[in-house]
Amino acid sequence: MDISIVVPLLNEEESLPELCTWIDKVMQANNLSYEVVMIDDGSTDDSWKIIQEIRSINANIKGIKFRRNYGKSAALNEGFKVVKGDVVVTMDADLQDSPDEVPEMHRMIMEDNYDIVSGWKKKRHDPITKTVPTKLYNGITRMASGIKLHDFNCGLKAYKKQVVKSVEVYGEMHRYIPVIAKSQGFKKIGEKVVQHQARKFGVTKFGMDRFYKGFLDLVSIYFMSKFGKRPMHFFGVLGALSFMVGFAITVWILVAKLIAIANGIKQALVADNPLFYLALVALIIGMQLFLAGFLGEMIARSAPDRNKYEIEEVLT
Repeated sequence: MDISIVVPLLNEEESLPELCTWIDKVMQANNLSYEVVMIDDGSTDDSWKIIQEIRSINANIKGIKFRRNYGKSAALNEGFKVVKGDVVVTMDADLQDSPDEVPEMHRMIMEDNYDIVSGWKKKRHDPITKTVPTKLYNGITRMASGIKLHDFNCGLKAYKKQVVKSVEVYGEMHRYIPVIAKSQGFKKIGEKVVQHQARKFGVTKFGMDRFYKGFLDLVSIYFMSKFGKRPMHFFGVLGALSFMVGFAITVWILVAKLIAIANGIKQALVADNPLFYLALVALIIGMQLFLAGFLGEMIARSAPDRNKYEIEEVLT
Protein backbone atom coordinates (compact mmCIF):
# COMPACT_ATOMS: atom_id res chain seq x y z
CA MET A 1 0.00 0.00 0.00
CA ASP A 2 1.35 3.45 -0.95
CA ILE A 3 -0.18 5.77 1.66
CA SER A 4 -1.86 5.54 5.04
CA ILE A 5 -3.63 8.72 6.17
CA VAL A 6 -4.24 9.03 9.90
CA VAL A 7 -7.02 11.46 10.85
CA PRO A 8 -7.67 12.16 14.56
CA LEU A 9 -11.01 13.88 15.10
CA LEU A 10 -13.36 15.23 17.71
CA ASN A 11 -16.90 16.36 16.81
CA GLU A 12 -16.27 16.90 13.08
CA GLU A 13 -19.45 15.36 11.63
CA GLU A 14 -19.96 18.18 9.10
CA SER A 15 -16.50 17.93 7.52
CA LEU A 16 -15.98 14.15 7.30
CA PRO A 17 -17.95 13.40 4.08
CA GLU A 18 -16.23 16.22 2.20
CA LEU A 19 -12.80 15.25 3.53
CA CYS A 20 -13.15 11.59 2.52
CA THR A 21 -14.42 12.54 -0.95
CA TRP A 22 -11.53 14.96 -1.39
CA ILE A 23 -8.92 12.39 -0.31
CA ASP A 24 -10.36 9.73 -2.61
CA LYS A 25 -10.38 12.13 -5.56
CA VAL A 26 -6.70 13.05 -5.04
CA MET A 27 -5.58 9.44 -4.57
CA GLN A 28 -7.44 8.24 -7.66
CA ALA A 29 -6.05 11.10 -9.77
CA ASN A 30 -2.49 10.18 -8.75
CA ASN A 31 -2.99 6.41 -9.00
CA LEU A 32 -2.01 5.85 -5.36
CA SER A 33 -3.31 2.99 -3.24
CA TYR A 34 -4.36 4.23 0.18
CA GLU A 35 -6.18 3.75 3.45
CA VAL A 36 -7.65 6.37 5.77
CA VAL A 37 -7.60 5.54 9.48
CA MET A 38 -9.99 7.80 11.35
CA ILE A 39 -9.70 7.91 15.13
CA ASP A 40 -12.83 9.25 16.84
CA ASP A 41 -11.47 10.76 20.04
CA GLY A 42 -14.65 10.50 22.09
CA SER A 43 -16.94 12.61 19.89
CA THR A 44 -20.36 13.52 21.28
CA ASP A 45 -21.92 14.24 17.88
CA ASP A 46 -22.62 11.83 14.99
CA SER A 47 -19.00 11.61 13.81
CA TRP A 48 -18.76 7.84 14.35
CA LYS A 49 -22.07 7.25 12.59
CA ILE A 50 -20.79 9.25 9.60
CA ILE A 51 -17.56 7.21 9.55
CA GLN A 52 -19.59 3.98 9.50
CA GLU A 53 -21.71 5.26 6.62
CA ILE A 54 -18.66 6.30 4.59
CA ARG A 55 -17.01 2.95 5.30
CA SER A 56 -20.04 1.13 3.86
CA ILE A 57 -19.38 2.73 0.46
CA ASN A 58 -15.59 3.09 0.58
CA ALA A 59 -13.54 0.16 1.92
CA ASN A 60 -10.43 2.34 2.14
CA ILE A 61 -11.94 4.11 5.15
CA LYS A 62 -11.17 2.52 8.51
CA GLY A 63 -11.99 3.70 11.99
CA ILE A 64 -11.13 3.49 15.68
CA LYS A 65 -13.52 4.86 18.30
CA PHE A 66 -12.38 5.86 21.79
CA ARG A 67 -14.87 5.45 24.62
CA ARG A 68 -13.92 8.92 25.88
CA ASN A 69 -11.70 11.82 24.91
CA TYR A 70 -7.99 11.06 25.37
CA GLY A 71 -6.38 13.73 23.19
CA LYS A 72 -4.70 13.99 19.80
CA SER A 73 -1.48 12.27 20.85
CA ALA A 74 -3.34 9.16 22.00
CA ALA A 75 -5.35 9.12 18.76
CA LEU A 76 -2.21 9.32 16.62
CA ASN A 77 -0.46 6.66 18.68
CA GLU A 78 -3.31 4.19 18.13
CA GLY A 79 -3.48 5.07 14.45
CA PHE A 80 0.25 4.48 14.02
CA LYS A 81 -0.14 0.96 15.42
CA VAL A 82 -2.44 -0.19 12.61
CA VAL A 83 -1.19 1.64 9.50
CA LYS A 84 0.12 -0.43 6.60
CA GLY A 85 1.21 2.15 4.01
CA ASP A 86 4.83 2.78 3.01
CA VAL A 87 4.24 6.47 3.74
CA VAL A 88 2.10 7.60 6.66
CA VAL A 89 0.43 11.01 6.48
CA THR A 90 -1.28 12.78 9.37
CA MET A 91 -3.87 15.49 8.85
CA ASP A 92 -6.66 17.17 10.78
CA ALA A 93 -10.29 16.47 10.04
CA ASP A 94 -11.45 20.12 9.93
CA LEU A 95 -10.60 20.64 6.22
CA GLN A 96 -7.86 23.15 7.07
CA ASP A 97 -5.27 20.67 5.75
CA SER A 98 -5.44 20.08 2.00
CA PRO A 99 -5.22 16.49 0.67
CA ASP A 100 -3.85 18.00 -2.55
CA GLU A 101 -0.49 18.31 -0.76
CA VAL A 102 -0.23 14.56 -0.07
CA PRO A 103 1.13 13.28 -3.44
CA GLU A 104 4.09 15.67 -3.38
CA MET A 105 4.86 14.82 0.26
CA HIS A 106 4.71 11.13 -0.72
CA ARG A 107 7.19 11.81 -3.53
CA MET A 108 9.57 13.63 -1.17
CA ILE A 109 9.58 10.61 1.15
CA MET A 110 9.94 7.97 -1.57
CA GLU A 111 12.23 9.74 -4.07
CA ASP A 112 14.11 12.34 -2.02
CA ASN A 113 14.44 9.85 0.84
CA TYR A 114 13.26 12.11 3.64
CA ASP A 115 12.35 10.43 6.90
CA ILE A 116 9.81 13.15 7.68
CA VAL A 117 8.24 15.92 5.64
CA SER A 118 6.53 18.55 7.77
CA GLY A 119 3.97 20.98 6.43
CA TRP A 120 4.57 24.71 6.85
CA LYS A 121 1.46 26.89 6.94
CA LYS A 122 3.31 29.96 5.71
CA LYS A 123 0.07 31.90 5.29
CA ARG A 124 -2.30 31.14 8.14
CA HIS A 125 -6.01 31.86 8.40
CA ASP A 126 -5.98 32.17 12.19
CA PRO A 127 -6.48 35.08 14.62
CA ILE A 128 -3.42 36.93 15.97
CA THR A 129 -4.03 35.43 19.42
CA LYS A 130 -3.09 32.08 17.88
CA THR A 131 -0.40 33.06 15.36
CA VAL A 132 1.84 35.12 17.68
CA PRO A 133 2.13 32.46 20.45
CA THR A 134 2.69 29.83 17.74
CA LYS A 135 5.66 31.75 16.31
CA LEU A 136 7.18 32.07 19.78
CA TYR A 137 6.64 28.36 20.46
CA ASN A 138 8.20 27.38 17.11
CA GLY A 139 11.24 29.55 17.81
CA ILE A 140 11.82 27.95 21.22
CA THR A 141 11.41 24.45 19.78
CA ARG A 142 13.88 25.17 16.96
CA MET A 143 16.52 26.34 19.44
CA ALA A 144 15.96 23.45 21.85
CA SER A 145 15.82 20.67 19.24
CA GLY A 146 18.16 21.93 16.52
CA ILE A 147 15.53 21.01 13.90
CA LYS A 148 15.04 23.85 11.42
CA LEU A 149 11.28 23.67 10.92
CA HIS A 150 9.02 26.73 10.77
CA ASP A 151 5.81 25.04 11.88
CA PHE A 152 6.13 22.15 14.34
CA ASN A 153 2.42 22.33 15.13
CA CYS A 154 1.22 21.75 11.57
CA GLY A 155 -1.03 18.68 11.58
CA LEU A 156 -0.13 17.82 7.97
CA LYS A 157 3.03 15.70 8.05
CA ALA A 158 4.35 12.69 6.15
CA TYR A 159 6.55 9.94 7.59
CA LYS A 160 8.32 6.82 6.50
CA LYS A 161 6.51 3.84 7.94
CA GLN A 162 9.57 2.95 10.04
CA VAL A 163 9.36 6.32 11.80
CA VAL A 164 5.80 5.95 13.13
CA LYS A 165 6.49 2.36 14.14
CA SER A 166 9.50 3.51 16.19
CA VAL A 167 7.96 6.38 18.18
CA GLU A 168 5.54 6.47 21.09
CA VAL A 169 3.29 9.52 21.33
CA TYR A 170 1.49 10.56 24.52
CA GLY A 171 0.54 13.66 26.51
CA GLU A 172 0.80 16.64 24.16
CA MET A 173 3.77 15.20 22.30
CA HIS A 174 2.10 15.02 18.88
CA ARG A 175 3.67 18.44 18.24
CA TYR A 176 7.12 16.99 18.84
CA ILE A 177 7.08 13.85 16.71
CA PRO A 178 10.00 15.22 14.61
CA VAL A 179 11.96 15.80 17.85
CA ILE A 180 11.17 12.30 19.12
CA ALA A 181 12.05 10.80 15.74
CA LYS A 182 15.37 12.65 15.66
CA SER A 183 16.25 11.15 19.04
CA GLN A 184 15.56 7.72 17.47
CA GLY A 185 18.06 8.40 14.67
CA PHE A 186 15.74 9.70 11.92
CA LYS A 187 17.59 12.88 11.02
CA LYS A 188 16.56 13.65 7.43
CA ILE A 189 13.65 15.99 8.14
CA GLY A 190 12.29 18.21 5.38
CA GLU A 191 9.63 20.86 5.07
CA LYS A 192 7.02 21.77 2.48
CA VAL A 193 4.96 24.94 2.29
CA VAL A 194 1.32 23.86 2.37
CA GLN A 195 -1.98 25.60 1.82
CA HIS A 196 -3.84 26.48 5.00
CA GLN A 197 -7.58 26.72 4.60
CA ALA A 198 -9.96 28.71 6.75
CA ARG A 199 -12.08 26.55 9.07
CA LYS A 200 -15.32 25.71 7.30
CA PHE A 201 -17.26 24.01 10.10
CA GLY A 202 -17.28 24.08 13.89
CA VAL A 203 -14.66 25.60 16.20
CA THR A 204 -11.10 24.77 17.20
CA LYS A 205 -10.71 22.10 19.88
CA PHE A 206 -7.47 23.55 21.30
CA GLY A 207 -7.17 26.31 23.90
CA MET A 208 -4.28 28.45 25.15
CA ASP A 209 -3.29 25.73 27.62
CA ARG A 210 -1.66 23.84 24.76
CA PHE A 211 1.29 26.26 24.88
CA TYR A 212 2.39 25.67 28.46
CA LYS A 213 1.60 21.96 28.20
CA GLY A 214 3.59 21.81 24.98
CA PHE A 215 6.57 23.55 26.60
CA LEU A 216 6.61 21.09 29.50
CA ASP A 217 6.44 18.17 27.07
CA LEU A 218 9.38 19.63 25.13
CA VAL A 219 11.43 19.75 28.34
CA SER A 220 10.42 16.15 29.06
CA ILE A 221 11.41 14.94 25.58
CA TYR A 222 14.75 16.78 25.74
CA PHE A 223 15.58 15.31 29.15
CA MET A 224 14.51 11.77 28.23
CA SER A 225 16.44 11.78 24.95
CA LYS A 226 19.60 13.08 26.64
CA PHE A 227 19.52 11.40 30.03
CA GLY A 228 16.74 8.80 29.96
CA LYS A 229 19.20 5.90 30.14
CA ARG A 230 21.86 7.69 32.20
CA PRO A 231 20.14 9.94 34.78
CA MET A 232 23.26 10.00 36.97
CA HIS A 233 24.96 12.10 34.28
CA PHE A 234 22.41 14.84 34.96
CA PHE A 235 21.56 14.63 38.65
CA GLY A 236 25.01 13.40 39.65
CA VAL A 237 26.82 16.34 38.04
CA LEU A 238 24.44 18.91 39.54
CA GLY A 239 24.63 17.18 42.93
CA ALA A 240 28.42 17.04 42.88
CA LEU A 241 28.66 20.74 41.97
CA SER A 242 26.24 21.73 44.72
CA PHE A 243 28.06 19.58 47.26
CA MET A 244 31.45 21.03 46.25
CA VAL A 245 30.13 24.58 46.63
CA GLY A 246 28.76 23.78 50.09
CA PHE A 247 31.99 22.04 51.12
CA ALA A 248 34.13 24.96 49.86
CA ILE A 249 32.06 27.48 51.82
CA THR A 250 32.31 25.31 54.94
CA VAL A 251 36.10 25.12 54.62
CA TRP A 252 36.27 28.89 54.10
CA ILE A 253 34.23 29.55 57.26
CA LEU A 254 36.34 27.15 59.36
CA VAL A 255 39.67 28.49 58.06
CA ALA A 256 38.57 32.07 58.69
CA LYS A 257 37.51 31.11 62.23
CA LEU A 258 40.83 29.38 62.96
CA ILE A 259 42.85 32.32 61.61
CA ALA A 260 40.83 34.72 63.77
CA ILE A 261 41.42 32.57 66.87
CA ALA A 262 45.16 32.33 66.12
CA ASN A 263 45.38 36.12 65.89
CA GLY A 264 43.30 36.71 68.98
CA ILE A 265 40.48 38.33 67.03
CA LYS A 266 37.05 37.90 68.55
CA GLN A 267 34.51 36.52 66.07
CA ALA A 268 30.85 35.55 66.16
CA LEU A 269 29.83 31.93 66.38
CA VAL A 270 30.00 29.91 63.17
CA ALA A 271 26.25 29.29 63.44
CA ASP A 272 25.68 33.08 63.41
CA ASN A 273 27.40 33.40 60.01
CA PRO A 274 24.84 33.52 57.11
CA LEU A 275 27.32 31.63 54.93
CA PHE A 276 27.03 28.67 57.29
CA TYR A 277 23.38 28.19 56.36
CA LEU A 278 24.12 28.67 52.66
CA ALA A 279 26.76 25.94 52.89
CA LEU A 280 24.37 23.68 54.79
CA VAL A 281 21.66 24.08 52.14
CA ALA A 282 24.15 23.45 49.30
CA LEU A 283 25.40 20.27 50.98
CA ILE A 284 21.87 18.94 51.55
CA ILE A 285 20.76 19.75 47.99
CA GLY A 286 23.91 18.14 46.61
CA MET A 287 23.27 14.94 48.54
CA GLN A 288 19.61 14.86 47.44
CA LEU A 289 20.46 15.38 43.77
CA PHE A 290 23.16 12.72 43.91
CA LEU A 291 20.72 10.32 45.56
CA ALA A 292 18.08 11.13 42.91
CA GLY A 293 20.62 10.27 40.20
CA PHE A 294 21.53 7.02 41.93
CA LEU A 295 17.87 5.97 42.26
CA GLY A 296 17.21 7.01 38.64
CA GLU A 297 20.16 4.89 37.52
CA MET A 298 18.78 1.88 39.37
CA ILE A 299 15.35 2.37 37.77
CA ALA A 300 16.88 2.79 34.30
CA ARG A 301 18.91 -0.40 34.72
CA SER A 302 15.74 -2.27 35.68
CA ALA A 303 13.70 -0.96 32.70
CA PRO A 304 12.67 -3.67 30.19
CA ASP A 305 13.88 -1.53 27.25
CA ARG A 306 17.27 -0.60 28.77
CA ASN A 307 19.06 -2.41 25.93
CA LYS A 308 16.60 -1.61 23.17
CA TYR A 309 18.28 0.16 20.27
CA GLU A 310 17.06 1.28 16.86
CA ILE A 311 18.84 -0.95 14.31
CA GLU A 312 18.44 0.12 10.70
CA GLU A 313 20.22 -2.71 8.89
CA VAL A 314 22.10 -5.94 9.67
CA LEU A 315 24.60 -7.83 7.51
CA THR A 316 25.38 -11.41 8.54
